[in-house]
Amino acid sequence: MSAELVHHAGAPLIGICGRVLSFADEGRRDAFSSSQPYSRAVAKAGGLPVLLPPLPTAPRMVDTYLDRLGGLLLPGGGDIEPHRYGREIETDALYGMVGLHDEFDLALVHAAIERDLPVLAICRGMQVLNVSQGGTLIQDLESEGHWMNEHPVVVDGSSRLAEATDSLRLAHCYSVHHQGLDELGAGLVPVAHDEHGLIEAVEYTGATWVVGVQWHPEDTIGVEQGQLGLFREFVRRSAAHAAGSPIRDR
Repeated sequence: MSAELVHHAGAPLIGICGRVLSFADEGRRDAFSSSQPYSRAVAKAGGLPVLLPPLPTAPRMVDTYLDRLGGLLLPGGGDIEPHRYGREIETDALYGMVGLHDEFDLALVHAAIERDLPVLAICRGMQVLNVSQGGTLIQDLESEGHWMNEHPVVVDGSSRLAEATDSLRLAHCYSVHHQGLDELGAGLVPVAHDEHGLIEAVEYTGATWVVGVQWHPEDTIGVEQGQLGLFREFVRRSAAHAAGSPIRDR
């Protein structure tokens, strides 16, 4: 077993929202899935990743899940159904919409914020975070600049993100998204932008540590220390929450 996947005593459980697959390699059965880089990044940072399967009953079980977790990771995935943020479908570019995923993710983030659980929201996850607080989305950016593309991001020096990454400029931000934030949800503040002014990260002011990034930091933890630093700070916060210890800023 890889050393990064070995469970160390005291490692906090980090819940990662699963996704439904209609076909699994082991046969003609449905499956629950999660992209491996999320779990590998959490494990490398010292956490213990666990899959939260989106069962039909799962949205009613969020408190049972969160009682056992130190932190919550909202991952990427397909688009959010526009009615979740009060809009009609405006483009044919929407893809991968699954109502159960939306319902589960939104229920989890609401409950996590209520109990001040550390949250790291990635790509779709940041969009879920925004929608959960009443924000809206740009349904299609109509640009290839953020679809399977690596680009720099400028970080606000007073942010939790800057503290975690120890950087004001991240050079290796790998993006796979065609949507962006439009109206910001209540309590969310932008803390990073790309060179064109697109919001690349947000933080929620009503909680101790809730950070959303539009790119995929898990994909470049091996080439930029700040990307791994984000996961390490997330796991550090999660460990303190699980232990019931006061959160100490560095």
